[in-house]
Amino acid sequence: MESRPTDLFQPGDLVNNTYRIEELLGRGGTSDVYKARSEISGRLVALKVLKAEFSGNDDYLVLLTREEEIREIRHDAVVRYSENHRTEDGHVYLLMDYVDGPGLDKRLKQGPMEAGDLLTICRRVAEGLDAAHTRNIVHRDLSPDNIILRGGDPAQAVIIDFGIAKDTKPGAETIVGNEFAGKYAYAAPEQLNGQTDARTDIYSLGALLLANFRGEPPDPGRNPMEVVEKKTKPLNTEGVPEPLKTIIDRAAHPDPAQRFQTAGELLAGLDNPQAAAVSEADPDATVFVPRAKAEPDPAPPPEPAAKPEPPGPKASPAPAPAKKEGGRGGLIAIVLIVLLAAAGGGAYVSGALDSLLGPSYPVAEPYTLLAQKGDDGTPEMVGHAPGEDERDALAGFIAGLGGAADLTLSTGDIPGGWSGDVLATLRVLEPLDSWRLSVSGKRAQISGATTDTAVHQTVLAGFADGLPGALEGSPQIDLKEIFLSPEKLQPVLTDMADCGPLQLLNAPVTGYGPADAVTVQGRVAETATRVRLFDALRAGAGDRKVVLDLDVLNPTLCLLEQHLPAAPPGGVQVEFRDGDQDTPNPSGRFFVGENPVIDIVLPATMTDGYLTVSILDVSGNVFHLLPNLSREENSVEVLRDGRAGPVPVRMAYSVADAQNEGRLAFRVDDSTLGKSKVIILHSSVPLFNGLRPTAESAEGYAQALQDNAGADSGSILSMDSRIFETAVP
Repeated sequence: MESRPTDLFQPGDLVNNTYRIEELLGRGGTSDVYKARSEISGRLVALKVLKAEFSGNDDYLVLLTREEEIREIRHDAVVRYSENHRTEDGHVYLLMDYVDGPGLDKRLKQGPMEAGDLLTICRRVAEGLDAAHTRNIVHRDLSPDNIILRGGDPAQAVIIDFGIAKDTKPGAETIVGNEFAGKYAYAAPEQLNGQTDARTDIYSLGALLLANFRGEPPDPGRNPMEVVEKKTKPLNTEGVPEPLKTIIDRAAHPDPAQRFQTAGELLAGLDNPQAAAVSEADPDATVFVPRAKAEPDPAPPPEPAAKPEPPGPKASPAPAPAKKEGGRGGLIAIVLIVLLAAAGGGAYVSGALDSLLGPSYPVAEPYTLLAQKGDDGTPEMVGHAPGEDERDALAGFIAGLGGAADLTLSTGDIPGGWSGDVLATLRVLEPLDSWRLSVSGKRAQISGATTDTAVHQTVLAGFADGLPGALEGSPQIDLKEIFLSPEKLQPVLTDMADCGPLQLLNAPVTGYGPADAVTVQGRVAETATRVRLFDALRAGAGDRKVVLDLDVLNPTLCLLEQHLPAAPPGGVQVEFRDGDQDTPNPSGRFFVGENPVIDIVLPATMTDGYLTVSILDVSGNVFHLLPNLSREENSVEVLRDGRAGPVPVRMAYSVADAQNEGRLAFRVDDSTLGKSKVIILHSSVPLFNGLRPTAESAEGYAQALQDNAGADSGSILSMDSRIFETAVP
């Protein structure tokens, strides 16, 4: 892509003193992706960078974090992620493997693809999904732009973009929020109702295979209500050759129960396409046919006779015929019945019997209806209705509320009185500020909200005995207070605190208003805690913005943070170098195999006292750099050695120097990945009443801090620290 002056990075820029930007790969609604090369290892990487306006938005930061968490998946068909980083000026980016090749979206624009290539892509992507689903990770937004063909080879397809927020511009036809962050065109029907599992990815795979076979994207509909209507219908696979047609029909069936239930089942279907065909509908399934509008309620049918009687006066039945004649008469009766049935069938097909039996409407499977009133207060409805009377009653209800309905007359597998039950449900929901009713057959999903306590109680009472008639489901009706009391959020903070107390920043005394942001400060032990905290606060805060001003540490650091002394900073700086290259590493980020060198720089004003320097390691160990058994002298005067001004003092050495001088050195391995912390305590007298071992457990060091807290607290003058990270390149 051509770079623009407004792009965050330009070719040639060096990000965090490590990644040299080579080119822009793509622009999105919330993030841009750059191709870059590590100046240290020479490895090509892709950097997904949140746009500046989203870097401080916790909604997008949490989604980016979720995408990072798939790095544990090890499969060639899934892009490999590393971790999130933040530049010195606050821009957040996600580091991942660079996959060189066109995306399926580019191939889509070039025209139809061969069925054989698409079957190859299907198998490869299904293998990647199987690896993700095994770890309970669902993509939720599988589409052609999220599959790259490495080197242009269909057999080397790679899935990217797991779980990140998408473009919110109307032209992108994208939803952001809850369980659905996907594009309408490739989304499974149930995703529109917030239902997401492995089968939604399988549907999307089938839809994108069809799009690339046709050489044109699906038509999702002009508005959300039209989308819902289209999603109830099977995809048009006319003209698609076998076995691709069978695979798409099964994978993208509107009913999740009729699809491949797992990616593994899809792979088995590729091996045996004949067995993968969609099963035929149950011939014994009940189908209700609506009656005509003008017809009155029909009388109950007469009880059938035990056996048919021959025609004739009922008072004087004919005597029983002889056996031979009786046989012939039975044959004639059967022929008459067959002829009548044939005539009746012709009349039914021609419509001549519509006045008696009612019109014949197309079958809808599944039989669905969606009605909702959003925050703007305008209701709308789309779906199926079993007859004109029922359609008019439902549409009239919506029209009475100032909205519009688009209902299609259809037959389907629904219980008797279905439309009356739906209408009764809507009448209960009517007083709510917002509501949503999604019905599929007799299964209903109901949600709503109000700020009025009396309305909330009335609606709950309306559903106290369950849903009307034969409808099944559990309504979720929320009471949204205009002002949210901070006390209601405090239990969440208490439950989630795993690294010291979490606090609400500037919580209003009168409570949070609808436009107020809920801001939390503190530390947490891991990224997973941050994600859980965000989700819990969003559930409690409603539509209010949630801002998490948190330091994400690790369990070791959190344990020791609670025991470290409270002391002001003393101005001691921590600098890092690469021991193998003997080059500065200002980012403090080291990869597996590298040799971190650590220097501290004494400020000019620090001329006396004693230093205690330790590394709190991510693995749960503490390394004492100064003093220790091999380096006991830790007085500032001796460390300065007569030098004035800022003085650098080496704490951790290169491997070569350590071997020659008997000093402490480190090399990163994959057992100690994450954040570690260098702590410098400046005291007026030596601490701990003696030397600590060169290495000890975090628990042992925490106990020593606690045991000596009384004796040492008065002598500690300052405390400085700096985080450094270790990672897989």
